[in-house]
Amino acid sequence: MTLPLRLTITLREFSMRLTLCLFLAILPLLLPPAIAATTAYSMPRTQVVPLKDKETGGQYELYIKLPEDYKVNEKTHETASSDSAPLKHYPVIYTTDAVWHMDLLSGVTEFLMPDVILVGISWQQNMPEDIDYGHRRAFASRFKDYSFVAHEKPEVQAKYNFGQGDKHLRFIQEDVIGYVEKHYRTSPNNRAYLSYSMGAEFGAYILLHAPDTFNQYILGSPSFDATSFEFLGTLQSPLFTQSQQDNTPQVFVSIGELETKRMKLTQQFVDLLRNKGGQGLSISGLNIVANSDHASAVPDTFSESIRWLESKTSGQ
Repeated sequence: MTLPLRLTITLREFSMRLTLCLFLAILPLLLPPAIAATTAYSMPRTQVVPLKDKETGGQYELYIKLPEDYKVNEKTHETASSDSAPLKHYPVIYTTDAVWHMDLLSGVTEFLMPDVILVGISWQQNMPEDIDYGHRRAFASRFKDYSFVAHEKPEVQAKYNFGQGDKHLRFIQEDVIGYVEKHYRTSPNNRAYLSYSMGAEFGAYILLHAPDTFNQYILGSPSFDATSFEFLGTLQSPLFTQSQQDNTPQVFVSIGELETKRMKLTQQFVDLLRNKGGQGLSISGLNIVANSDHASAVPDTFSESIRWLESKTSGQ
């Protein structure tokens, strides 16, 4: 018996649709991993905390990574007797340019200094929309936040607002450190600052202007120029009073061997710090990263400085 034409077409359509559905159902199993659905990688034990600058209104993020035993130590203490040892407190490393630094810093500390809290400070998230920063938009705030002198070109100064380092320092001292020390178990006298290039230049400003902000300073290839270095030389206030001598800062400065244009000013900066040694400042000297320029010196700077930092903080 021959089925009517209309019914024959309906059965054929049903068969084709069934085949298509089955194919789509198994398609993810047939695709190579690179084409299959993916999810973003999140750094283990890391929290993203939005934080607003109370003075300027700038919106930032803190990337806070906790040590592996942070929560374990907490739970162990909760189940222990009331006369058990106090909860463990941890040294903290604060770093600028967090998007660029956190991956490398996390990897290095995981092996060389695992019992540390990392705090990455992001760039400002709400920069003015009416200014065309081009490809620099994501990190445009670093030019104002990490600088302490105005730019020599008026058009560049108008666009990036150089020289706001004093405001960013206040944000770090009051808002960032205030938040971290309120919400996490941090170790007294073990607050370190690590940064590179322009962030290291900003670190030099903090060291000479408000040295007790941090206990250890890691300044990799600071991007000094003649104007910024001359300004730093004017910051001649004593580093510490006599009552603060036990907590005077320790400093690690490095530069790539091939950074010939910056070598002279960086050496002069180290000499400037050595001249302040009588006020309790401890500096490791100028650490030269062999066969490296400004970019390729980064990995060795991080690894060597963390070895140095671990030696300074162990046992405290």
